[in-house]
Amino acid sequence: MVMKQRTPTAKTGSAKLNFFSDTYNELKKVTWLNRREVVYLTGLVILVTVVVGAILALIDFGFTELINGLFLGG
Repeated sequence: MVMKQRTPTAKTGSAKLNFFSDTYNELKKVTWLNRREVVYLTGLVILVTVVVGAILALIDFGFTELINGLFLGG
């Protein structure tokens, strides 16, 4: 069985340059959000985070009181 030797098609520096060039070209194809959409979606994420955090805090407080009442008698 004869093994073929691989010959490098691109030098290391060239491969790195190709990576950044390809990345740049792909980023040009992206449909970016406008400022209004970014502000709206950021506000929505913050709102949902605060609401979910408050719900979890209430659940945690309720379970803490339940466990303290059952096991600590207080």
